[in-house]
Amino acid sequence: MCDELTVVVPVYNEEECLPAFFAAIEQFTADCPLPCRLLYVNDGSSDGSGELLRDHCRADSRRELLTFTANCGLSSAIKAGFDHCRTSLIGYIDADLQTRPMDFLPYLDFFPEYDMVNGIRRQRRDGFSKRLASRLANAYRRMMIDDGIEDTCCPLKIIKTSFARQIPFFTGMHRFLPALVQLQGGRVRQLPIAHFPRTAGTSKYHIRNRLIGPFFDTLAFRWMRSRTIRYTLVDSD
Repeated sequence: MCDELTVVVPVYNEEECLPAFFAAIEQFTADCPLPCRLLYVNDGSSDGSGELLRDHCRADSRRELLTFTANCGLSSAIKAGFDHCRTSLIGYIDADLQTRPMDFLPYLDFFPEYDMVNGIRRQRRDGFSKRLASRLANAYRRMMIDDGIEDTCCPLKIIKTSFARQIPFFTGMHRFLPALVQLQGGRVRQLPIAHFPRTAGTSKYHIRNRLIGPFFDTLAFRWMRSRTIRYTLVDSD
């Protein structure tokens, strides 16, 4: 039974976004039908994010903060959240409010039937260059791995902890979470969600980590998938 949820929130230099994010995530936790915990991962922020996060987490025992000594990247932040989760479900959302916590609510209807629910940002509210880079990267990924996932990098996901803990992580693997769940035999449901323009702070993405990084990460995933051990027993005693 899926009876508790932890929402993992990676944060890297989001000082300007955090006050509004705190208000939005608290509204979600108040409306969430499951007991809900928040696990923030400060990925080596150099602005005032760390102090804001510490004050926010001290105010409620259901909030927890992990702080890296240096910036390690999104894959590391997500893995740290997965490693420290103690509930049956794990959610993931970015702190920039381009996706909204309240959109988690319809996800919960699909557990325990599915092992992961992944969002689809069909009407992106990003700038032209960011949308173009994402479209090219997604088309390349679908051509190379054909996983049937429309928006693999959507930063609004819920996964059963039992699956999340088995995901093999290395740099860039956050781009393939749905495919990695499928690789374990898990079922992934996709739901359309709203997407909003960034109203504060600055994007951490550029041409290198939108196109060049995903190119090599996709090759790494194909290599790993081709070497995954699978076997079926005829009989056992």
